[in-house]
Amino acid sequence: MNDATPGPLIIIGGHEDKTGDRLILRAVAERLRGGRLVLATIASHQPDGYLESYRDAFAGLEVSDLVELYVDERGETHDKEKLSLLEGAAGVFFSGGDQLRIASQIGDTPIEQRIRAIHLAGGVVAGTSAGASAMSETMLVGGASSESHRIGDLRMAPGLGLMPNAIIDQHFAERGRIGRLLGAVAHNPRILGVGIDEDTAILVEGDRFSVLGSGAVYVVDAEDVTQSNIAEAKSASALSLHDVRLHVLAAGDGFDLAQRAPLGANRAEARAPFPKVDA
Repeated sequence: MNDATPGPLIIIGGHEDKTGDRLILRAVAERLRGGRLVLATIASHQPDGYLESYRDAFAGLEVSDLVELYVDERGETHDKEKLSLLEGAAGVFFSGGDQLRIASQIGDTPIEQRIRAIHLAGGVVAGTSAGASAMSETMLVGGASSESHRIGDLRMAPGLGLMPNAIIDQHFAERGRIGRLLGAVAHNPRILGVGIDEDTAILVEGDRFSVLGSGAVYVVDAEDVTQSNIAEAKSASALSLHDVRLHVLAAGDGFDLAQRAPLGANRAEARAPFPKVDA
C-alpha cells in the first residue's frame, strides 16, 4: 500500500520568466530535489526548440537531468522508450501549445498512468499555458476573449483532472478572458474558475494553493448564484449571472479550495454585508 502524499501542482498562466529571477521555475526546481524532470511537449504541433529553451531557463537551478517526452500519435504512448523516460522521474512539466492535444493524445494511456503514479508518489507536476489548462477536471478549449461571454461561444472538454473541481484559464488578464471563465462556471457552478495571469502560478498542495509570480490569480465562484440565463437564453445572447463571487489574489496570497475562500478569511464573515455606518 502506498501511503505517500500526492506531490504539488505548479500551474502557470504562461510566459513564465526564464531569464530573470525565475521565481516560478525555481519553485519547480526546488521540489525536484535534484531528480529528473520530464518536459512533456505533447501540446505542441512543432516541439522543436522547447528542450533547448528550458535547458537554458533551468540553468543554474540544479536541474541537471532534463529530458523531453513528445507524442505525435496516440499509439506512441505504448512505446517502451518513451515510457522509460518517466521511470524514476521526480517531476513532469507540460509545455504550451494546444491543450486538447494533451488530453486526446495521452488520456487513459500508459503515459498518463505513469504521470499519475509520479504525482501520487509525491512528484511535482507543472504546466504552463496549455499545460495549465489540461490540469483541471474540465478543460477550456476555446471561446472568445476580450468581450462579454455569448451563450454558445465556448468549447470545453475533459482535462487530466489533476486539480479536481476547478477549471483553469491562462494568459488571463493579458487576453481579457474573464467573460469566458464566467461562462464556464455558469455551465457548472460546482466548479471554481481559476484565471492565471502570465508569469504567475498557483502552487497547489493538498486542498490549498498559494500564488507565485508577478501577476494576479482570479477565482470565480458561482456556487451562490441566484440567477443565470445560461440554459434558457438563445445562442449568441449575452450571459446574465447574478451574485457571482470574485477573488483577486497576488503573490503571497493563498486560497482554501475546500472552503472556497482566501486563506485566513472566515467564509461566513466573507459573505456578510458591509456594516452600515451612521452619517
